[in-house]
Amino acid sequence: MILLLGVGTFLRALVLGAATVALENAALRHQLAVLQRSVERPRLCRRDRIFWAWLARCWSGWRSSVLIVQPATVLAWHRRGFRLYWWWQSRGRRRVGRPAIARELQELIRRMARENPTWGRRRIEDELALLGYTVSALTIGKYMRRPSARLSPTWRAFLAAHLGDMMAIDFFVVPTLTFRLLFGFVVLRHERRALLHVNVTDHPTAAWAAEQIGAACAGHPTLAYLLRDRDGVFGQVFARACAALGLREILIAPQAPWQNPFAERVIGSIRRECLGHVVVLGERHLRRRLRGYQRYYNEARPHQSLEGNSPRPREIEPPSRGRIVAVPQVGGLHHRYQRAA
Repeated sequence: MILLLGVGTFLRALVLGAATVALENAALRHQLAVLQRSVERPRLCRRDRIFWAWLARCWSGWRSSVLIVQPATVLAWHRRGFRLYWWWQSRGRRRVGRPAIARELQELIRRMARENPTWGRRRIEDELALLGYTVSALTIGKYMRRPSARLSPTWRAFLAAHLGDMMAIDFFVVPTLTFRLLFGFVVLRHERRALLHVNVTDHPTAAWAAEQIGAACAGHPTLAYLLRDRDGVFGQVFARACAALGLREILIAPQAPWQNPFAERVIGSIRRECLGHVVVLGERHLRRRLRGYQRYYNEARPHQSLEGNSPRPREIEPPSRGRIVAVPQVGGLHHRYQRAA
C-alpha cells in the first residue's frame, strides 16, 4: 500500500507540477510531526519494514525523510532481511562437516561414562580402541553427557565393591508336627547371594553359633565383615570366634530387621518356597529339607538381582534338538530344566 502511494505521488508530481507537490509534502510532514508528538511508539507491520529496507537500498537520501523510527532500526531490518535471504538460498544445500558416529557407538560411550564415573575421555578412548573403535577424545567428550565435573561413584557401585567381603547371619523359628520349636540358622554371603551354610538346633548357644561360623568360613578367606542382629544368643564366645577368623561384627540397630535385608529375604524365600509346603517332622527332617533347598538355591534357582542366573552361574545351553528334561529339586517342590545329552 505504501509503495502504491509513493508511485501515485510521483505520477501526481508529473501532472500537477512541483509547487502543488511541495505544498502537499508540507501538509503531510506537519501531520507526521503531530503524530510523532502524540504516539510514543508506532506499530509497524512486516510490509512496512520491507518497504523501508528496500528504500534504504535504492535511495541515498532516505535518512532525511524517516521520522517514525530511527535510521539504525531501518539498517537492522536490512541486516535481518539479508540473513533470511541467505538462509533461504542455502536451505536446500547439503550440510557439510564431519558425519555423526553410529548410534550404537554413542550409546556405548554414554554407558561407559555412566558405569565408570572416574573415567575421562582418554580412558574411554583407549577402551574403545581395544574394542576396535577409533574415536577421537573430542568426539567422546561430546557424547559423554556427564551432569557435573565432580567425579564420584554411586552408592550402588560403592556397596557392590564391598559385597565380596560381607556375610550375614540370622536365626528363624520352625514349628514341628508335635509343636516343638526348632531354630534354623543361615549364613549368607552378600556377593551373588550365595547360601554358605544352613543348620538346625533345638537349643541355640553362642558356642554352637561359633561352630557354624567356622564351618561357613572354611574355604572363604576373603570374608571380613559379619552383619547380624543383637540377639542375646551371641555372647563373648561368639565374639572371640569371629575375632579368631578375622571377622568384624557389624550390629544392626535394635528392632530394625530391615537393616539386614539379604538375610531376611533368604529366610522369607525358604518359608515361601520350601517350609510353607511341608510339615516338619523333626530336627533331622528339617536339616535335610534346608540343605536340599540350599543346593537348589545356589545351583538352580534364578535370581532377579543376578540377571536371571543362580549364585553359582548356570551355563546357557544353546538351542538344539535335544529333549528338555525336568530334574526334581527340593523333593519335587521345584524343578530344574536342562537338555538331555
